[in-house]
Amino acid sequence: MIVLAGGDVVLPDRILTAASLVISGGHIVAVDPRPRVEPAGATVIDLSDSFVVPGFIDVHVHGVDGRDTLDGAGAVPFIASRLPRYGVTAFCPTSVACTPADLAMFVGQVRASRTMRPAGSARVLPAHLESNFINPEFRGAQPAACLRSPAARAFDAGHANPTGIFTATDILDVIAAARPDVGIITLAPEIDGGIDLVRDLVAAGHRVSLGHSGADFDTAIAAIEAGARHATHLFNRMSPMTHRAPGLPGAVLAREDIAAELICDGFHVHPAMGRVTIAAKGAGGVMAITDGTAGSGMSAGSAARLGGQPIEVREHGAFLADGTLAGSTLTMDRAFRNIVTVFQQSIVDAALLCATTAARELGLTGLGVIADGAVADLAVLDRGFRVARTFVDGVEVFRG
Repeated sequence: MIVLAGGDVVLPDRILTAASLVISGGHIVAVDPRPRVEPAGATVIDLSDSFVVPGFIDVHVHGVDGRDTLDGAGAVPFIASRLPRYGVTAFCPTSVACTPADLAMFVGQVRASRTMRPAGSARVLPAHLESNFINPEFRGAQPAACLRSPAARAFDAGHANPTGIFTATDILDVIAAARPDVGIITLAPEIDGGIDLVRDLVAAGHRVSLGHSGADFDTAIAAIEAGARHATHLFNRMSPMTHRAPGLPGAVLAREDIAAELICDGFHVHPAMGRVTIAAKGAGGVMAITDGTAGSGMSAGSAARLGGQPIEVREHGAFLADGTLAGSTLTMDRAFRNIVTVFQQSIVDAALLCATTAARELGLTGLGVIADGAVADLAVLDRGFRVARTFVDGVEVFRG
C-alpha cells in the first residue's frame, strides 16, 4: 500500500487541495481530503506543491525519441517504455498507410505488447490505423503509393507499390485477422465505397474516425449516421470550414455523438480555434492528442522517420524534405501545459482533455479518472506542469 500525500488532486469536477490518495492492489482505494494519512504498513510519498492528475491517454501517436511504430521489431515496446516520462500511462500506437506486410508486423507488436506489458512501460491499447483508405488530395505526409479505394477490392494497375503490389482486400484481410488489436481506423467517407466501409468496420467492432478527408457537410453527417464516432486531428488535412460550407469540421462541431481529436501544440490548430472547439463540444467531447512522430522529444535539426519516410524536426513540428508538415513533435505533458497556459482552459478541463474523454470514448473502465476504485494510473506534475512521477497500476514507472 502507498499513500500519495499532500498534492492537489485533480478530480473530474474540482481540485482537492492538499489531499491524499491511498493506493492498494493497483487501484485507488481512498481519496482523502487530509494532507497526510498513514495506514499501517503504508509507504507515504510526499507530493506537496504538486498536482496529481489522471495518467495521460494519447490515442494518436506515431513515435517518440527517435523511433516510429513502423520501424520494425521492438518499435512499439520501445515507444511504450519512453512515454511515461511524458506522463502517458496508455496510448494507441498509430500507423500511417503502409503495405499489408508492414501492417501485419505492426499489429503483431501491438498484440504482444497488449498481452504482456513490460515493467516500466505505458499500457498499449489497440492500434490506431491512419489507414490506406483516405483521400489522396488530403493525404499530407501519408505515402500516396499505399492508398487504396475500398470499392476497388481487386488490383488496380494504377496503384503499383514499390514495396509490393497489394489490394484493398489485402489490407482489410490483415485488419480482419487482428480485430482485437485494431481499435481506431481513420478513413475518408467521400472516397468510393467510403460510407459502406464505415458501416462494415463499425459492425466489426472498430471505432471509425473521419480524417484526411475532403468530405462536405452532408457526406460527413452521413458517415456519422453510419456509425463514425471519432474525428482525426480536427481541422488538419480536412475540408475547410466556412459559414456557408461548414464541411467535415462543421459536422464534427455540430454533432454531440462524435468526439474530436485536437493537436494541442498551438501550431497545428490556432489557440483561438482550440478554444472554439472546446467551447462548442465541451471538454468531454475533445481528446487532446500529440500526433507525435519519432521526432517528438528530439531537438530541432534532428532526423527521424515516419512510416519509413525521412523527416526533419523543426521548431513547430516534423517535416518531409519537400516541406510537407508530417505530424508534430509534441508530447502529452506539453499538451497539458499548452491547454492551461495557451488555450486558457482550467486544470480540471486539461485533465479531461488529456485523459478522461479518451478513456470514456474508448470504453476504458476505471482509467482516465481519479476516484475511489479507479485504476491507479497517475501523473504527478510540478507547478510548471512538468512530469515529476508517473504511476501505472500504482507502480512508479518514471521519476524525474
